[in-house]
Amino acid sequence: MKRYIGLVAIAALFVGCGGGSTSSTSGSNANYTSVQSALDAPKSNLTQEAKDTLSFMGNEERLAYDVYLELYSKWGSKQFYNIATKSEYKHIKAVQDLVKKYGFTDNDFSNVDLNPLGLRDKNIESMPKGNYDISHIQDLYNSLIAKGEQSKVDALQVGCMVEVVDVNDLNEKIDIAKASNASDLVTVFEFLRQGSYNHYWAFDKGLKNEGISDGCCSLGSEYCKTPEEYPSNKGGNGKGKN
Repeated sequence: MKRYIGLVAIAALFVGCGGGSTSSTSGSNANYTSVQSALDAPKSNLTQEAKDTLSFMGNEERLAYDVYLELYSKWGSKQFYNIATKSEYKHIKAVQDLVKKYGFTDNDFSNVDLNPLGLRDKNIESMPKGNYDISHIQDLYNSLIAKGEQSKVDALQVGCMVEVVDVNDLNEKIDIAKASNASDLVTVFEFLRQGSYNHYWAFDKGLKNEGISDGCCSLGSEYCKTPEEYPSNKGGNGKGKN
């Protein structure tokens, strides 16, 4: 791992792009208003399954951030850097703030099966790169990096893979949150999912720019999505924002 930026910062991040920047699209600002409202809303009565969605998505959003920064350091594509710092950065912050809202510690999560990392109160720079406390996420990170280091096309395909996995997992976690009547979790997870839709199309465009005419579909039907399945907002399509 060559360069790394980190994962969670100050509350001002909610009005900017990552890394403390204050620039963002109006669409991102509108979405973040709903996220902040969810964070300010009363706590929901979470089932254990709903609690575990927070630890899982916290790990998975960190994975996306770490993978993209590592592939940026390998291939120098601004696409990876922009998505990591302008979007995944905010995604991790949103999940971390939900954990803080409920006052959860690692002991509250039943799906942490590796050495607990205790990241709830850590800032971006203190978080361990490429290190997770859920074995499934750790294994996924290792396999994605192995593929992404092979070529720039492989790296962009990894981007498609990360976003499809993320959407699939978020669909499941949103259903769990709804079953627990946890509207705050639903709002935040839907924000994360919209980001993944946008990122998917950014990587699809990146592959097409590299001469891969079928973009993410080059990976097979599992990763071949339509605009109806993955709707993008105006600020995100091909640009990696949100």
